[in-house]
Amino acid sequence: MTINNTTFSDLVRLEQLRHIETSKAEALSYASIADMESHAASNFNYTVFLKRLTSRARRLIQDNALATTLQHPQKLFIRASRISLMVAAILGALAAGNAVGESSTLNIYWLLAVLLGFNLISIMLWMAGISFNLQGLSAGVVAQLTCWLPYRHKEKESDSIASLAARGWWETNLTGTVGKWRISVLTHQFWLTYLATGLVLLVLLMMAKQYDFIWGTTLLPESSFPELTQWLSKPMEFLGLIPPDSYQIAASRVGAVFQDAETRGAWAKFLLGALLLYGILPRLILLLVSVMMQKLAEHRFKLDLYLPYYITLRQRLMAHEFESIVIDADPNIVIEKKITPRQAGQGIPQNALAIGIELDDHIVWPNGMNCSKNVIDQTSFSEATNIIKKSDSALLIGVAAHRLPDRGVQRTIRELITYTSGEVWLILLRSRAAIPVADTRKIAWFRTAEACAISAECVITQ
Repeated sequence: MTINNTTFSDLVRLEQLRHIETSKAEALSYASIADMESHAASNFNYTVFLKRLTSRARRLIQDNALATTLQHPQKLFIRASRISLMVAAILGALAAGNAVGESSTLNIYWLLAVLLGFNLISIMLWMAGISFNLQGLSAGVVAQLTCWLPYRHKEKESDSIASLAARGWWETNLTGTVGKWRISVLTHQFWLTYLATGLVLLVLLMMAKQYDFIWGTTLLPESSFPELTQWLSKPMEFLGLIPPDSYQIAASRVGAVFQDAETRGAWAKFLLGALLLYGILPRLILLLVSVMMQKLAEHRFKLDLYLPYYITLRQRLMAHEFESIVIDADPNIVIEKKITPRQAGQGIPQNALAIGIELDDHIVWPNGMNCSKNVIDQTSFSEATNIIKKSDSALLIGVAAHRLPDRGVQRTIRELITYTSGEVWLILLRSRAAIPVADTRKIAWFRTAEACAISAECVITQ
């Protein structure tokens, strides 16, 4: 998700700072953001919230010299990726080199099995992993090692800022939808390098030396490889490549005495065409698809605003302010404050319909808000639904912040929401008894709002 120039890299830095501040807040300096903590807003806007989070993060990074620390995990991943591609190139060269015999012969089907066989198995596993969302199948062993090795010590060094930054980068970039496609990109790059290296080495060998192409089998029928050759050659004919004919195939059987230049040329074109058509081209297409899906996943990436860290920052940077109105004005007062109506989406509308759920007499509503109905049983619930049906205003549901939300309250909120077509807000109300509200209790209410499809910006705390 890139809202108003907020890039995926900015969101990654926010997640890295979340891990650092959650565990090592005392090690950071907050002098540069002291002026930001004092600002509040009368409404919540996600775009503005992201902008303030990004601005706050940049100040913290500059003030605490964290730029190098936050960039280090990405550099480690790039380094590990390059090493994996070097391994792929070495394996591809070994596979092509081992198919060449000492007597200037090249075992055609052994080479296709080594280069294309393992590649085909990898593609099938990748497609199964993507279809069933199994990252263990969609990511190859080398790709998983590349993602795991740079962070293998993160549990042992969990108290260091560097390891916390690495963990934040790892969870954002290598897990979930973004991680699935990022690892897929690395997997396809690995096999593409493997095939390309083998192809280049074969071309160089065939340019520098004359090879006879042979094939043979012990267990399979004699007609199996000729039939396979004809089957693989059909798509190549559309590209203008002339495959070996039946005579040339028979002449290439192990033990044949002579192989002319035309036969060798036909086999060479068949081999290169098979590697390009059945190996490199599919991998290249899958790589392009994975790159596009990775970019799309990064574009759609969203911060989890229901996490305690973002809930706390939301209250600091985007805290709601309530405008009070006088219900029973004193006639002796001449000057009255003029209230400007707010537009929908910019805060709680003044005429919002307030409905409480299992509230006691000690609950305090904000000034200017009156509870139309307190749902405590089936009768009051039916009366509340009738009021909601007759009202065209936004629905404001009030709950006691010091209480722990249970399944009954969650079910009541969901049912009340079904009777309104306007905006829905959830307000966490305080008690006159000054009952302390733990952060875990607030988080539980935010999770309840998430389960009831009430966005975080529509949850109000006093």
